[in-house]
This record gives sequence, C-alpha cells and structure tokens, in this order.
Amino acid sequence: MNKYLVLIIAALSGAELQAQTLAPAPRLVVNITIDQLRTDYIEYFAPKYSDDGLRRLFDNGRVYQAASYPFTPVDHASAIATISTGTTPYYNGILSTRWLDRNTLRPVFCVDDSKHYTSPWRLATSTIGDELKVSSHGAAIVWSVAKNRESAVLSAGHAANGAIWYDDITKDWRSSTYYTPKEVEWFNSYKRILEKIDDSKYVTNDDVSKLALQAMTTTAMGKDEVSDLLSVTFTAASTTNDVSNWQIEMEGVYMKLDKTLAHFISEVEKAVGKDHVLFVVTSTGYVEQTDGDLSRYNIPTGTFYINRTANLLNMYLSAIYGQGRFVETCFHNQMYLNHKLIEQKRLGISEVLSRCQEFLVQNSGVGDVYTSERLLEGNNDILKLRNGFNPMLSGDIIIAVTPGWKLVNEETQEIYSPRASFVPFPIIFFGAGVVAEHINTAVTTDRIAPTITKAIHIRAPNACSSEPLF
Repeated sequence: MNKYLVLIIAALSGAELQAQTLAPAPRLVVNITIDQLRTDYIEYFAPKYSDDGLRRLFDNGRVYQAASYPFTPVDHASAIATISTGTTPYYNGILSTRWLDRNTLRPVFCVDDSKHYTSPWRLATSTIGDELKVSSHGAAIVWSVAKNRESAVLSAGHAANGAIWYDDITKDWRSSTYYTPKEVEWFNSYKRILEKIDDSKYVTNDDVSKLALQAMTTTAMGKDEVSDLLSVTFTAASTTNDVSNWQIEMEGVYMKLDKTLAHFISEVEKAVGKDHVLFVVTSTGYVEQTDGDLSRYNIPTGTFYINRTANLLNMYLSAIYGQGRFVETCFHNQMYLNHKLIEQKRLGISEVLSRCQEFLVQNSGVGDVYTSERLLEGNNDILKLRNGFNPMLSGDIIIAVTPGWKLVNEETQEIYSPRASFVPFPIIFFGAGVVAEHINTAVTTDRIAPTITKAIHIRAPNACSSEPLF
C-alpha cells in the first residue's frame, strides 16, 4: 500500500476517534449572573445553607475562586455584556448603564431604542445566543429573564427569541417589540396571571425564577439535541444599605438566594435531566455602597468639583490658544473636548491633550489623568482602564480622583465615588458531566463565553479572543 495512503487513512481514523469521544453538547445551558455576589459573604454564611443550593454548586461544580473582570470601572450593564460577548467595552460598546452621546451631548441608556423602546442595537458584537442561533440556523431557543431590562436584553443578544424584565414604571413584567411578536405571545398571555407587584414589595429572585422556569417550560427548552440557552439574572445586593445591621440583612439576602437557587436548579434538572443541562454561575463583580462622611473617622477625604475644574481648564486653554469653549461638557469622571473648535484653530489634538493633562494633575483630589491617546497606547499598567474605554463613546479625558475623595458635578447634581477595592467572586460550572474541582488560578470573566461555546460545539462570539477556561 502506498505510504501516503496509509498516512491519510491513519489521519482519518484519528479524526473519527476524536469525534466519537467528543462529549455531547448539553441540551440546555443556564447562564446565571448574580448581581453583586461576593465570595466572602458566600463563605461567611455557609453554615446556614441547605445542601441543594450554593453548597451543592461549590461542592460539585468546577469552581474558579479568583475571578475578576478584565476592565474598569464595572457596573451591571458592562458586566453582563462582557459575560455574553466574551469581550470588553472597548469592543462590545457597553461602557456602563449610561454614557454620553458625543453628537447630542446628552446621556443615553444602554438599551434604549427609539423604534422598539428597548433593544440590543448598541451592543456592537455578537453574543453566545447570537452564535447559537447562527450555528443552528435559527433552531436553538434563546431566552433571558432579569429584574431590569439592561440585564435581560444584553444577556439575550440580537437574535434571541425574547427577553423579559420588570418595569418599575408600569409595575409589570414586559418584553420588547424588537423580538418577534409570535415569540413573546406566550409571555403576554402568561403575565396576566402573575401577581401584580405593588410599590411596597420588591421584585424578588423568586419572581425572576418563576418566570424563567415558565419560559423554559412553555418554549420546550432542552427537549431536543439542539442546544438552547436560558440566561437569568438574580441579585445578592442589599435592599436598604443599612450599615449598622449589615450582617443580619446580608444573612437574610444570602439565605433567600440559596433557597431560590436550590429550587431553580432542581426544577430545571427535572425538566431537562441532570446530564443534559450545564449551569454557569458568576457575579457582576462590583458592590454598590455609600461611604458616608469619612472625615468623622479622620480618613483623608475631599470633594473634587469636575464642572468647576472644566471651567478653569477652559480659561487656561483660552489664554494659550484664544477664546473658546474647549471642554464641551463633563459626564461621570470624563471630560469631552470640542473637536470642531480644535480643528478650526488648527491645533494638534495631542498637544491640547498634553496641556489638559499637565493642568489637571495639579488640582487637589486628582490622583491621575488618562487622556484618550494615553489609553489607546494600551500599556500593560493601564490595560484594564483601556479595556473599559471606547474611542467612539468615551470622553477625551478620564480623571481618577484620589482614594477617599468624591467627584461632584454641580450642574447635573451627580456624585461619583469610585472605589478601587477588590471584590472576590467565583465562576462556577456545574452539571453536564463537569468534574468537581476548585481552582485558585486567577481568571477573567471574558473567558466564560468561549468556554460555553466550546461546550456546545459552536464558534465563540465575533469579538471574543480569550481562551476557554477548560
């Protein structure tokens, strides 16, 4: 036999063997994100958990204990977008819940849509659900349920069957006309029998769980060999921010969360089968909290007024380059320059940015100043800041205030108090044959998407360059 023919046969046999040993894709992936979940609180209240919730996940799951986000700052919108796209705001375009529109100089909400009220059109890249729809030629079922619309829509993606959230204004669950009306028909009929939540009651994790289970059951998710995706957002956040009784309050939050997870996981397994469902659990990786008056405790503090500083910067630049409003506006800790004015005066943007940086770093309360050019250089020491920056959406200048200081914009009445504190949280894979293991190696959440897509044998989202976790 020709030796080349032998090699070809051997190669084909090896490929055939590999295909035979390839683990079957789970029929259903349940992607659970828990807003503000913390490992230290999970561990602190562990003795009070049941055997079927958080304890079961930690004992029987593949647990990455040192997870973090590869960018800063993080909020729930940017966190959800990174989990679903496998990339950072630099590429997916979701900087935060709100940012400033450069054209109108007005704040925009991340999922606002003038035509449909709500849609994922601002999400610039594909998601896990999108790739699942493409690979299955539309046969896969993709749904998302959350308390707020940004979490629901950014988890679902562009091609999903539907996203469901609770509307605080109408006090009702709703979806969007962006999704095919036929797809949400079951929801429109089902929500009529849901209990109307009045102003005196919070939307609970149990409410979200109930609706997610209904979506799974009604749309027959996980009932065939085509993988489906159900994204659910729960919360582990405080409801009162009562610092004096934080232990009692957070114990109640985590006990209820444990109970919700136990029931939710059990019901999903009953419907789909333990061997056919993969659960992925992680956190949004930040914590909302107020510091109060730090000066009472002799902690160094102060207030940086960004609007006043912008006015002084305008006077400084006008003295150098001639009269003009060089800083158009401020939003959060960012300043937006007037590019038309700079072009009209035939100035180099690099020179103007350098002048701004030199002026701003001399102000009390300024820890550092990051210009767009400095961030685009992408040096490793500021890589997380660069990943949270988007050249088409972000300001030209980002100010990092000194730790302990707060940033105030008197024109908009906004108070911005950034914190650099590390928030510990896990990434957990559970079910579908995943071997239990605890891993202490530091990992980032942009690796969740490629791990899920690898498990269901499809390509990763189109801006995801990170490696799967396993």
